[in-house]
Amino acid sequence: MSMAEKSNFSRRDEEDEEEEEVDEGDYKTVKDAVLFAIDVSESMLRKPEASDSKKADRDNATTAALKCAYSLMQQRIISNPNDMMGIVLFGTEQSKFQGEDPNSRGGLAYPHIYLLADLDVPDAEDVKTLKQLVEDKEEAARLLVPSSEKSFNLANLLFCANQIFTMKAPNFSSRRLFLVTDNDNPHFANKDARNSAAVRARDLYDLGVKIELFPISTPTHQFNRSTFYDDIVYESTPSDPDAPAPMSSAAKPSASGDGITLLQSLLSSINSKAVPRRALFSNLPLELGPGLRISVKGYIVLKRQEPARSTYIYMQGEKPQIAVGKTNVIAGDTARHMETTEIKKAFNFGGEQIVFTKDELAALRNFGDPVIRIIGFKPLSMLPIWAATKPATFIYPSDEEYVGSTRVFSALQQKLVKAQRYALVWFIARRNAAPMVAALLPGKEEVNEEGAQVWPPGLWIHPLPFADDIRQNPDMGDVVRASDELVDYMHDIVRNLQLPKAHYDPKRYPNPALQWHYRVLQAIALDEDMPEKAEDHTIPRYKQIHKRVGDLVVEWGQALDQEYAAHAAKSDSSKKLVAGLKRAAGIPGDGPSKKAKLLAAAGQGVGDDEMRKAFEKSAIDKFKVQDLKDWLYGKKLSTTGKKADLVERVTELYESK
Repeated sequence: MSMAEKSNFSRRDEEDEEEEEVDEGDYKTVKDAVLFAIDVSESMLRKPEASDSKKADRDNATTAALKCAYSLMQQRIISNPNDMMGIVLFGTEQSKFQGEDPNSRGGLAYPHIYLLADLDVPDAEDVKTLKQLVEDKEEAARLLVPSSEKSFNLANLLFCANQIFTMKAPNFSSRRLFLVTDNDNPHFANKDARNSAAVRARDLYDLGVKIELFPISTPTHQFNRSTFYDDIVYESTPSDPDAPAPMSSAAKPSASGDGITLLQSLLSSINSKAVPRRALFSNLPLELGPGLRISVKGYIVLKRQEPARSTYIYMQGEKPQIAVGKTNVIAGDTARHMETTEIKKAFNFGGEQIVFTKDELAALRNFGDPVIRIIGFKPLSMLPIWAATKPATFIYPSDEEYVGSTRVFSALQQKLVKAQRYALVWFIARRNAAPMVAALLPGKEEVNEEGAQVWPPGLWIHPLPFADDIRQNPDMGDVVRASDELVDYMHDIVRNLQLPKAHYDPKRYPNPALQWHYRVLQAIALDEDMPEKAEDHTIPRYKQIHKRVGDLVVEWGQALDQEYAAHAAKSDSSKKLVAGLKRAAGIPGDGPSKKAKLLAAAGQGVGDDEMRKAFEKSAIDKFKVQDLKDWLYGKKLSTTGKKADLVERVTELYESK
């Protein structure tokens, strides 16, 4: 099974019949190639204004972009060891491309382009080289020198990227060019250069390369995509034209030193693009009614990240090699290796092993062809919050199988949003997959403050639990409820502790255990100092919490103590009153359980003959405490005390007869 399948569907034993795999093309994006193209111009190298604020920008835009590339390379060298990454600088005075000699007769094919790191699987040396450039000011001053020519031909950069992807990553289905620049109109006075760049961009798109633009705005100039880059950057992905593709908003340096810095803004944008979209299924029919079908694709939105699996290394050869495991099935009686054709599958039932043939197993698993079939519609208010037992899947239309799917899908999504309803669907993801009943929820488009799309409109497949998945809450008995005054106190506390804009952003809280694992591996691989402790952003900020709600929490605690004291006093007086009434009526205290009363009423439990025989054999203490209490309750005797007291009470009863 692919990585996408493992993260969303439960794993079966190796011996179980696996589900039918989706076409390989849907999962080629497991191998990703990213090429950074960073602008080295005078405006990109201009230092930010000096400021005393700790949050002020300290780096120019080019250095900030290089630090972003360094950060991404650090992540990928461990978490994505099969992915490729490269860095190319454009607009530089120096030129370098894959061993080219600037003094050769033919000259340079790509002038003012410096290939800092060729597209390849990064290793420790690549990270060290990039780290030296980021931290060594002399090395940066030597290399980061803008070209003396006034204009740079962007078509050369795009053609250079075309050559790099063609030679280094020809079989990668996910190939992306990360373009970082602050110049929104590089060819404003040269129409031929503009058209040439548009042609080269189209060539990249046809090759299957996605251009991701990371624009940088300055305090005095807002980056405008429409002047040039709308003709260069295509919103859709070449390998998946129907996939939703939100655009990155322009990163803006901090003018006053307050707010988000340029480096943080770029890191946030690049991290959001770091992992390519992976389709969970493609061209799955969405059946709206008999004879009316459209095709959709499903995408993984949330995927649990775990440390990379460790491997065994064979060290006895000329160089270390990864040891590959092999599994053999051996007969228990003869120790003979068994062939696949000799092995049958069986299930234990009633103490016997029921053997199934391959066709019978396939028939058991077959619930029909893969489909999303709408059964009906219900108000959103009828969907309880406890129904969220599994992660949802985002679906988006595709016109590959059925022309017009996008229009029908859009009409359905808009109608569900307007009517505040969801569709109840029968969902089978692939052949041999277990069917499920799901809610098809409408999702609205989300945009940020600058109007850039953060999340596209679409539909969500929300799996609903079956009856077997639901557990009943235990009987809590009489629960003490807080008063309205105490609840109002807590309302004020909760309101003052809400997240910014009442929104949880998972990007702000990395997994501390996972980051610590990667940080230790990075220190070992790069010969760095071992970190002392993990950086944990999930630890509450106690000082801020105390500053916001410290006094309110103290007041709430005092009110709680007063209310509890009043409740305890009232409860004690009630118990004393009940005990007095019982004594006046001659009713023994600490009565047995409800079960004892039912047994006594039904004449079940330990009988008199059984108890007498136990008395004669001095074996009354062999009974359980509850059995003794049940028997004593039937005789209207006290059931209080320890087991020895109960045994003595039964013994005295028989001795007195």
